[in-house]
Amino acid sequence: MSLEIQTAPPGAADAFWQRYDRDWRSELWKFRVVWHEQTHDVVARAGDEIDGALRLRIAASLAHVEALYVVPERRRRGIGRLLVSRAEELANYYNCHKVTVPVFHDGNAQRFFVAAGYVVEAVIPQHTFKLDVALLRKFLL
Repeated sequence: MSLEIQTAPPGAADAFWQRYDRDWRSELWKFRVVWHEQTHDVVARAGDEIDGALRLRIAASLAHVEALYVVPERRRRGIGRLLVSRAEELANYYNCHKVTVPVFHDGNAQRFFVAAGYVVEAVIPQHTFKLDVALLRKFLL
């Protein structure tokens, strides 16, 4: 049998990953992993309009802020903090022991999350777009 290495189109490997997901995670972590991953969107609304949103991914008792955005004309009114607070409540409900978020190092997002009680866990030099990325975390328990 000839082996061919190729780039698969989107979705072509989904069945493979679904079948072997628990196996590869169990080998990696050296115990049988039951991995329940879920995504939650938290939104701030003013009537029919969304003024800001936060996307939270929860997996293996960890929560990750994947995105947070407040429309510019609604900023500096506490919307971001309220979104983060609600995300932390969700994470706590699902027994997450910490929330993490990657942001550009020394930028406004880092200052925002530090003011919300997060601390720098690591800085990865020239990580995304060849810029330094700070990984921040906040322990919940």
